[in-house]
Amino acid sequence: MPLLADPSFAQFSQEIGLASLGASDEEIEKLSTVYWFTVEFGLCKEHGEVKAYGAGLLSSYGELLHAISEKPEHRPFDPISTAVQPYQDQEYQPIYYVAESFEDAKEKVRRWVSTMSRPYEVRFNPYTQRVEILDSVDQMENLMSQLNLEMLHLNTAVNKLRQTFG
Repeated sequence: MPLLADPSFAQFSQEIGLASLGASDEEIEKLSTVYWFTVEFGLCKEHGEVKAYGAGLLSSYGELLHAISEKPEHRPFDPISTAVQPYQDQEYQPIYYVAESFEDAKEKVRRWVSTMSRPYEVRFNPYTQRVEILDSVDQMENLMSQLNLEMLHLNTAVNKLRQTFG
């Protein structure tokens, strides 16, 4: 299955893209480097083994074998240091970053993005298919009301399933 067909992976890719909106040039450069070392060339641990999740690795058998071998340097994934690591696209990478898990990589990137200098947040509205800038209290209160309604529906659905299936 193509990775962008996986909702969790697609959302991760989208979150990095959304983080670039309104970011400084320096922050965009760092975001693109983090994107390179995660969405394109990301590695993570799974059951004690290093596995690839980056699309660039999964589409290049040669680089995949190189990435999981002992030849390149494997560093623990940390967005702060990853963001300033130079990379090249002509040869296999000499350095790869390994997250404890894909979920760990996503959470670390989210925490790192939250420290950016942008004075507002953005979100993608799946209903209108538009990017929204969250820059007013009224707008955020409206969004929280919508989310509370969604949570009510989800709680109702869970309770019905528990009653049906025990």
